[in-house]
Amino acid sequence: MRFFWVNDTFTELNEWPQTLTGPGFLWVTSGRREFEVLQGDIQVQLQRLAGGALVDLHISDLLNPQLPSQFDYTSWYDLLVFRRLAAGPGTERMFLDEEHGTASTARQALASIDTSPVGFALFDKVLLTVHPADCSVRDFFIHRLGQIGASPARQEPPVTAVPVPVPEHDDGDAHLGAAHALEGLSDPTHTSGRGAASRMPASPADMMLRVVNHMVDSYLDLRRLLTRQFGYLQHELLSSNNRFTSWQALLESRNALHLLEDTCEDQRSAMQEWIDALDEWPTPEDKASARERELLRVRSRDVHEHIERVLGHVRRLESSAESAVQMHFSAQGSRTNQIMRTLTVLTAVFLPLNLITGIFGMNFDALPLIHTATGFWVAFLLMLGVAGGLVWLFWHKRYLGD
Repeated sequence: MRFFWVNDTFTELNEWPQTLTGPGFLWVTSGRREFEVLQGDIQVQLQRLAGGALVDLHISDLLNPQLPSQFDYTSWYDLLVFRRLAAGPGTERMFLDEEHGTASTARQALASIDTSPVGFALFDKVLLTVHPADCSVRDFFIHRLGQIGASPARQEPPVTAVPVPVPEHDDGDAHLGAAHALEGLSDPTHTSGRGAASRMPASPADMMLRVVNHMVDSYLDLRRLLTRQFGYLQHELLSSNNRFTSWQALLESRNALHLLEDTCEDQRSAMQEWIDALDEWPTPEDKASARERELLRVRSRDVHEHIERVLGHVRRLESSAESAVQMHFSAQGSRTNQIMRTLTVLTAVFLPLNLITGIFGMNFDALPLIHTATGFWVAFLLMLGVAGGLVWLFWHKRYLGD
């Protein structure tokens, strides 16, 4: 468990603070197992600092690793459980390049998809986050906010704390979407211009939305992984040179897409409930607080829009997979029709020839051409002419291809 005081600076505390005075808020981050062991002390500290403890049902939700994304609230805090979508470690080495892979790497890619839930308990001046062990989202924000708080132009917060050490290298999870997630909203008391760099979160709700936005944008890596995987499977499925045998991998891929779609729909529902609850908050009296509230609505709608885009991409992948399967069976049906057409034409060509040989095979003494030396050649030329005529007729009617 780690404690951070977030104001104009980002400072790590050694333990729970005695009081929460002055501007800023307390960010408490804990692993799920650690939260389960220390929940008694956490409840006492939340009652002392935030004016209320967590409800038992909400504690069960925070400890449940299989809980879908959802939102709930009480009169003294809000609770958001949000499942992240991200590619697991090691997936970047599963493909030789942007297009090629194997069925085994496709299965490994599906197995490495991380959909672990992260819980947020949002108080007035306290943000409690419960996450899996070794959470890259938490480490990324500690690193990033530590860099922002290390600016010499900022002042120290009015608490005794230990500055957060800034790692020399990023943990690898800071991809393109994270840059957008960390663009801070304007602080009403901040005088910087529009070109200012990332700013500290202004409130626990702002901090929560940044983390959620980061988890949504982390789908970028997963999107690349799924696109490569389905690109390989569709290429193998529609290839005319090889017989497709990776049906199990394709079925698992489709099931994974259905699971991702359900996860995204749960995310969208949870975020919509948060937006509705945000609209029901009391209207602030001063302009600065009202502006901050409006900025929270803007960021919430932005996160909701990002979830809609992710959901749209997952559904497009599902549609693409369904179309590839239909095209595969259509191609197989077309190939079967061509084979049957060829066999039918051959049968139609040889059927008159069988009729001629059957006639001349009758046991009649007075059968024409039976006792002449030229009878065989006449019958042979007759059959050759009939066969050639039928082939020409079928070619003219385009029953035979090129």
